Amino acid sequence: MQSISAAFKARPLARAFTSRPVDGFVGAIGNTPLIRLHKLSEKTGCNIVAKSELQNPGGSVKDRAALGVIRDAEKRGLLKPGGTVVEGTAGNTGIGLAHVCRARGYRCVIFMPNTQSQEKIDLLRMLGAEVHPVPAVAYENPANYNHQARDFAKSLPNAIWTDQFDNTANAEAHYRSTGPEIWEQTEGKVDAFICATGTGGTLAGIGRALKEKSDGKTQVWLADPPGSVLYSYISSGGKLTERSGGSITEGIGQGRITNNLGTFVKNIDGALHIPDEKSIAMLYDLLDTEGLYLGASSALNVVAAVELAKKLGPGKTIATILCDGAYRYQSRLFSKKWLQAKGLESAIPEHLKKYAVLD
Repeated sequence: MQSISAAFKARPLARAFTSRPVDGFVGAIGNTPLIRLHKLSEKTGCNIVAKSELQNPGGSVKDRAALGVIRDAEKRGLLKPGGTVVEGTAGNTGIGLAHVCRARGYRCVIFMPNTQSQEKIDLLRMLGAEVHPVPAVAYENPANYNHQARDFAKSLPNAIWTDQFDNTANAEAHYRSTGPEIWEQTEGKVDAFICATGTGGTLAGIGRALKEKSDGKTQVWLADPPGSVLYSYISSGGKLTERSGGSITEGIGQGRITNNLGTFVKNIDGALHIPDEKSIAMLYDLLDTEGLYLGASSALNVVAAVELAKKLGPGKTIATILCDGAYRYQSRLFSKKWLQAKGLESAIPEHLKKYAVLD
């Protein structure tokens, strides 16, 4: 551990840049920094490193999936100039798609549950997307927003439904970019990788890349919030699908094995269940000790990395993902009333409550 720790500390203060300009918005996607979390590394005796995907130009890890599925459709001749890209999404995938569509000249149409905040709808529209809020119904219902997106795309010429959950071009994007980047940035010394999953693309793609490059030595674990079946599924060897409660996190947790996750699920080494109380406490701690302003799913990933470090023992390098920043969630995550309503205010240590500045 000492050599890689020293290597992190010896690096210059400024981030290195490429030697020449990148090609527009899409050229800026990827090659994000790998941040060593100093306090948590010292506390565990391991190197806890986090891929800072909030530094993608669209602000989240979903920029990679958005570009990946669009490039795949272009390559296969499914999407031609002037075409339409359609997705059912309530979060960062829609934002990433809206950015990439503007950059590449496509129309972007987003279907989302009408339970989502006006801020999300406004942001997507500001980015040029056409937004259709529809009634929030179960996935099994034909009127579910995902199915409406699929059917709308079918009704148009030169249009695709990107199908983020089951289109394995999502996982492929991480296999070809995020995974190799982590391997290079750790100089091939990554003992384990862990993150939560929604579509399954990030975990499956990175996991596959790291397993291949390490000849199977790198362990790959799944982190899961309340209300998801994946912890139960992985821990029982695929026999159980128990779920209970819900979570404040967005975009992670799942009630089924998606096609993206299915490409790698048999190779996952283990799973950890992370309660919201630990995630919110870590969110505030990272702001206080590392200066990182993160969303709840990023905080959950860091909690999981710390717990996995304790399981594997000192001297290991554990990598995870910082999915996005807190900017899109700050009206809740730093609101005293919201924290109280969710029963989470008591989970935040007294000396960190000063950051909850919103009423």
